[in-house]
Amino acid sequence: MRRVSTRIARSPQKATSMTTAFDVKLFLDSTGLGRKVGKFQRKETVFAQGDPAKNVMYIQEGGVKLTVVNDAGKEAVVAILGPGDFFGEGCLAGQSVCIATATAIAPTTVLVIEKKEMIRVLHREHEFSDRFIAYMLARNIRVEADLVDQLFNSSEKRLARTLLLLARYGAPGDLQQVLPKVSQEMLADMIGTTRSRVNFFMNKFRKLGFIKYNGEIHVDNSLLSVVLHD
Repeated sequence: MRRVSTRIARSPQKATSMTTAFDVKLFLDSTGLGRKVGKFQRKETVFAQGDPAKNVMYIQEGGVKLTVVNDAGKEAVVAILGPGDFFGEGCLAGQSVCIATATAIAPTTVLVIEKKEMIRVLHREHEFSDRFIAYMLARNIRVEADLVDQLFNSSEKRLARTLLLLARYGAPGDLQQVLPKVSQEMLADMIGTTRSRVNFFMNKFRKLGFIKYNGEIHVDNSLLSVVLHD
């Protein structure tokens, strides 16, 4: 008789450990290969216009002002960024030097991600790349809205919108939001008007209860009525 084999085929051995899912928050909140944490005091330069562009940065705490100086020496504030914002991403698009100066506007902690590591994570981790793309699209929409605001709205509306954006309007939290430390001169540069005009409207907003001064500027969501008013 033909012997019937009693050997039982072994199933492939199970992996001893499951592959850990990529944690976007952990990645952005911790150091590791190709990324480190940088801490900056208020008014300290994170990078300067003309410096080599080789890192992408993510703000963990604090805030950063981006400014550009033209050939005539005139400085313009192009953005105020806060926790959760990326900057320095121009290096991913082939920029060899920084086109703006980044300055801390408060004690600030940033995650510095080397270009090579950023590209690796964007290619390999879909959850992270989805978040980064969504952020960049949202910021592009914001830039377009800023341009429309600058072209068509009064300086009063532009100031109200800027204050709301600085206070992270729409983010979860209390009705009143506290602004990062920002001077009236900086606000004037951002909206394209004079400091005296900013001072006039700030006093008007305070009398109407839209903002409060108490060592810091507290912005109430009711300030939105200025932006929506025709």
